[in-house]
Amino acid sequence: MLQILELFGGIGSPRVALRNMNIPTKSIDYVEIDQKAVDSYNAIFASELTNQTQSVVKWNLKPDILIHGSPCQDISVAGKKLGADIGSGTRSSLMWETLRIIQDMGIWRPKIVVWENVKGVLHKNMRANFNKYLEVMDGLGYSNNFEVLDARDFGIPQNRQRVFTVSILKGEMFNFNVLKRQAMRDINEFLESKVSDDYTVTAPSMLKVIGKPLPGFGGYLPIIDKYSATITTKQNRCPNSGVIPLANGKYRLLTERECWRLQGYSDDDFEAAASVNGKTALYMQAGNSIPVPIFESMFEVMI
Repeated sequence: MLQILELFGGIGSPRVALRNMNIPTKSIDYVEIDQKAVDSYNAIFASELTNQTQSVVKWNLKPDILIHGSPCQDISVAGKKLGADIGSGTRSSLMWETLRIIQDMGIWRPKIVVWENVKGVLHKNMRANFNKYLEVMDGLGYSNNFEVLDARDFGIPQNRQRVFTVSILKGEMFNFNVLKRQAMRDINEFLESKVSDDYTVTAPSMLKVIGKPLPGFGGYLPIIDKYSATITTKQNRCPNSGVIPLANGKYRLLTERECWRLQGYSDDDFEAAASVNGKTALYMQAGNSIPVPIFESMFEVMI
């Protein structure tokens, strides 16, 4: 049975991918500070034996794969710089806590470590700290490689580009070129057929920026055609993931369910989470997640 450790685990995208692939998996630990995300995670995996309580006698911290996606707020270009030092107090400094956990494991090491984050880690203002992460991982015995992956190359009609760093213990560098890509699916496969009028855009401040940015204004609402913009944590704001054109010059927001679908989750996963959370939390969880099909493609190569 594959054992995974999920840090900054969100709603469990990598575990969903492994479940979809029918790979027997045990999450030996899952760490997430957002209680609402924890509630959704527990609801999604409630029927799986691997989510049952376990005796401390049989508990271990020796995962085959460690996955972490530390919060990205301080690693955006707008943030100007990356919080570099362990314990610096910035959200992005949590990436170093993963290294501390690996170091504290002693002689034993996870076979594979996967880190996902925004493209901002490659920005010139932040690249030194990204390189430092790779340097520390190298010192721990890992061969490292990274690539910017786009959800659109894995069947999902969402313009979402993220950096994936794969570190392999005492092995060759992970080859991103062998990942199985698939043609982007039609956006209409992800949209609901009937949507409440509650999702219709009515705010004048949003209506005036649909389709094109105003002079001196930093954001706008793109009109969704073949794919959405990056799924964000909120839809009733500008900018967001885009709007759907309706009849008579009207537009609507993406629904929570659609946002979950555009991250690769099934309706069963969404409904489980929706049974314990409301609209705001469901949007937040979709925006913070990682596209499931990307993990499926990566795990197919790793496992």
